[in-house]
Amino acid sequence: MEGAYDDRDGKIWLDGKLVEWRDAQVHVLTHALHYASSVFEGERAYNGKIFLGHEHSERLHFSAGELDFEIPFTADEIDAAKDEVLKVNGFTDAYVRAVAWRGAGPDMGVASARNPVRLAIAAWEWGNYYGDAKMKGAKLDIARWKRPSPETIPVHAKAAGLYMICTMSKHEAEAKGCSDALFMDYRGYVAEATGANIFFVKDGEVHTPEADCFLNGLTRQTVIGMLKERQVKVHERHIMPGELEGFEQCWLTGTAAEVTPVGQIGDYNFEVGAMAKDIAGAYETLVRS
Repeated sequence: MEGAYDDRDGKIWLDGKLVEWRDAQVHVLTHALHYASSVFEGERAYNGKIFLGHEHSERLHFSAGELDFEIPFTADEIDAAKDEVLKVNGFTDAYVRAVAWRGAGPDMGVASARNPVRLAIAAWEWGNYYGDAKMKGAKLDIARWKRPSPETIPVHAKAAGLYMICTMSKHEAEAKGCSDALFMDYRGYVAEATGANIFFVKDGEVHTPEADCFLNGLTRQTVIGMLKERQVKVHERHIMPGELEGFEQCWLTGTAAEVTPVGQIGDYNFEVGAMAKDIAGAYETLVRS
C-alpha cells in the first residue's frame, strides 16, 4: 500500500462499522485535535494473527482510563474489530493502529466530559521500522528533551500528547543522519528512544532502564521474559549516561521496532553482537509461531 495515509484504497473500522478508507473523517473541532485527548495502540500481525492483540486492547482501555475517559467497546470487541480489518483488507502481515479519542460534541474547551468517545482501527503493510538497521545497527542521536516526571503527566499511558517531544526529537535525529533519538528522563537517567525501549549488554548480562516514568512496552516485557528463559541475568535499574561507554551491545524493542540492534548512540559505539542477533532472531520466530 502506497500514497498519503488519507488517500488509499481499503476499509477502516470506525465506531462499530467498516467504512471506506477515504471516508474515515473527523470534524476540525474534534476535542482530541485541540487538547490531545487521545490514546492509541500500535500492533503487528504476523501470518494473519496479531501478536499480543488482546493485551494491546486491554492497554488501550488502561490508557483511556488514565486520561479520564472510557472506550465504549470492550477489549474483546476491539479484538474482533481488528481481526475484521485485517480480513477485509486481505492482510496477513501488517501494522494495526487502534486509536480512541474524545470527539466533537457540546464541549469545546479544556473540559470535555459531554463529548462522545470514538474509536477507529486501521491496518497497513509496513516493513522494518528502521530499514536496514536490523542488520547493521541503528544510529541514535541524544535528544535535548527529557521524559517527564509521573507527577506531571500520566506517563504509563500510550497517549498521543506524550509523543510530541518524540516527533521533534526524531526530526532532529534524522536531520543528523540518525535513525532515532535516545531520551534521558527528568532525573538525568537513560530512559528510552522515541518509540522503543532500550537494552544494553555488559559481561554477558543485560541492563535496561527501570520503566518508572515511561511506557513499559509489551515487546520489552516479552524480551525480558525470553532473556530470563535463557538464564540471562536482567537488571532493570536506573542507568546513568556515563555508563554507555562501558556497554558492549545495545538493542531497541517495540511493536514497530521489533528487536533492532543499535550500533551507535552519540559518540558511543556498540557491537551488533551474538546476544542481540540471538534475541532478534528468537523474537521473529516467536511472533510467527
